[in-house]
Formats: sequence, C-alpha cells, structure tokens
Amino acid sequence: MTPSIVLAIFTLVLSSIISSIDASSKGGFSVELINRDSVSSPFYNPDETDTQRLANALHRSMSRVHRFTQTISTTSAQSELISAQGEYLMRISIGTPAFEILAIADTGSDLIWTQCEPCEECYEQDAPLFNPESSSTYRDLSCSSSSCKLLGEESSCSRNGTCHYSYSYGDKSYTNGNVAADTITLGSTTGRSVALPRSIFGCGHDNAGTFNKKDSGIIGLGGGSVSLISQLGSQIDGKFSYCLVPISSTTGTSSKINFGQNGVVSGQGVVSTPLVSKNPDTFYFLTLEAISVGNKRIEFEGSSFGTTEGNIIIDSGTTLTLVPPDFFSELSSAIDDVVKGTRVDDPNGILSLCYSSISEVSLPTLTVHFSGADVKLNPLNTFVQVSDGVVCLAFGSIESGAIYGNLSQMNFLIGYDLEEKTVSFKPTDCTQH
Repeated sequence: MTPSIVLAIFTLVLSSIISSIDASSKGGFSVELINRDSVSSPFYNPDETDTQRLANALHRSMSRVHRFTQTISTTSAQSELISAQGEYLMRISIGTPAFEILAIADTGSDLIWTQCEPCEECYEQDAPLFNPESSSTYRDLSCSSSSCKLLGEESSCSRNGTCHYSYSYGDKSYTNGNVAADTITLGSTTGRSVALPRSIFGCGHDNAGTFNKKDSGIIGLGGGSVSLISQLGSQIDGKFSYCLVPISSTTGTSSKINFGQNGVVSGQGVVSTPLVSKNPDTFYFLTLEAISVGNKRIEFEGSSFGTTEGNIIIDSGTTLTLVPPDFFSELSSAIDDVVKGTRVDDPNGILSLCYSSISEVSLPTLTVHFSGADVKLNPLNTFVQVSDGVVCLAFGSIESGAIYGNLSQMNFLIGYDLEEKTVSFKPTDCTQH
C-alpha cells in the first residue's frame, strides 16, 4: 500500500456503459479525478470548514503512513491495500450485466477486489454487494491457473481447488476471498466505455477493519502484474498520466487521469527521469539527487530504499513529500534561513515548519533534482495553509523510505511510460488541461 499524509484526496468517477476497446488502435481515454472533499464526493460534509477537512485528512493519512512503514521495512513483495482512509474512489462496473461499484483506487496496490455475496464477515457497506451468481461472465479461477500464481504468497488453494487470496494490514484490517475473472468496464470523459473481458479480481467474502461504508473494496493502480494498469497492458501501451488541479482552485475544474495515447506527455518544458525497477514492483521508484532552496543545493543521501537509484517513490495518493529525518532537518533549516516570517506551531500538531500568514511571508523557490530532470516547484507546491493564520511546509519526515507526494505534483502534467521506463513532468495549468 502507498502512504498518505494529508490534504486533498481525490475521487475517480467513471461511467458504466459497456463497450469494447480496439486494442490494435492503441487509442486513449481519460477519466475525471474529483477532490475527496468536493461537493461531488460521497464523503463531502457541508458542515465542515476547509480547515476541518484538512485536519481530518492529516489524521487519516498519519494512520496510513504507519501501515506503509511496516510494508517497506520487509523484504516481501507483498502489496498491501489501503483501508477507509484511502485517497481515491473509482466507479467501475463488474460482470454481465454490468454491476457498478465504488471502490478505493490505490496507486500503491495491485489487486482489484470488491465485497461479494455471500459475505461471511463483511464490513458495513451502503451499496449492495456484488453477487457472482448474477453475472453470466463470472468464473472462479483454479489453483493451477497462471493468474492464481501471479499473486504469489497472497494466494492459497481451497478444498474445492479454487484459488483463494488473503491480504492483511498493519492496522489489523483484512480481506479474504476467491480469485476470479469477469468483465470490468470503465467509462471515459468522451462517453466511450472500455470493456476488459476476463479481468482478474478478488471476490471478497470475509473483509473487516477500518474500511468505510461508502466504498466497496480496492482498485489497484500499482505496477504489479494484476493491477488495473497492468491488465490494461498493451491496450494503453503502458502509458498513463494525470494533472492535479491545485487544492486552492475555486474554478470547480476536475483533475483528470489519462490512458494510452491520451497519457503521452510531450512538448516544450517536459523533463523526464528514469523509472527504476525494484522490489516490490507495485511501487513507482525514482532517483532523487538533491533539493535546492534558492541557490543552495542540499544533497540527498538516500533512504532505506537505497542510497542511489530508486531511493524515492512517486505517489499521487500521498499528500506531503516525505524524506528521512536528517534530510528533512537540513531542508527545513535552509528554508527557515531565507523565509522572512514569524514562526508558529501547526494547530493540528502534525507539520513542523509553520509561519504566521497574517503578515506577508516571502517563500523561497524549491527545485527538486531527479536524475536527469530538474522540477521547479512553486509556493503552492511547497506550502499549505492549515488555518486562517498559519501556513506550513508541505514536507514531512519518515523513518523508512521516501515519497514524492501530490502537493509537489499539482499543476504538473505527470506521465508514466512503463515500456520506456520513464516518468515525465510538464508544468501545466491543470484547470485548463
């Protein structure tokens, strides 16, 4: 699972009209990304203020980071899943006829799964559960199938020879069920749907923990072999991209995620860095060399992911950019040296470098130096207003690993090319993209 700290959480909204995609055309399609706290989100609470929503997101994300550090400190390739504190929701359809589900979309896990009837032990869910018997295209997979073997240690064989999966989390949440195949249907912003016959997913019959009753499971968008990205495979040429609208935007414009030819990032201003293949293959590893505060360059000595190549994960579901404590301390000191403002405490007690925003605060420019790609960040990427009178650095420290979060990614068109093994950045007004 990927971590999340704070702020905006996005919802992927997809339609459920069935059709087929022409794989030979390598065509592209796009879907909307809706901020978790926008009026379009099922989580929207009109009684909350913006600062209350931010505080809630901070606490949700802190729980998720704790579970993530347990995952990355092991040598297993296990891809854990997120719980109700997930960062994305996605509407897809499963089966024939199409049955719509709303599930957490997670760039840090692989398996697609949903709660299924009969449910021996399920968490409370608002929507009806998927009934496999109602789908003419559903089938359980056998233990001897190649698809079952793709799950590795997370799979086992039931008494009747059906492939069984079992995932558990550091917060004691878990999901268990049958590994199955059925048609998964996605929609697009153009109205053209994409049907994926015989897609692998988990039919969960025993699920419990800190999941939310508004979601029905998980949609894995990671780099592993059973993720939605991998199952789309040659149909999207291993290409996808997204452009995250700043959380401060008042235009009402949705963010978007693009697949196939729509996911290609090119043109003036594009810089690219290698995507590093590492264990586990679920995560998207990059190489961070340094971060500059103005003209002062601070060398990155690495993380538990490695000291050189693949020392940081890029994750659209994590809000803060997280780095090891020593590097964070040096970075914070360099920023504090140039900021002209009054230091104050974060009222939420989570972020550590904060200033009073009542008086004018001069914020420095930060440049993130990835291998082969210098990404210049604006203040909207590096500082966040946590209350009416306080702005804080949108970076934090983490003991294990390092993560490049979504605040640093806003107003950039960010493209993943899994065939060429690159991640590209293009400064973009995402409200216009």
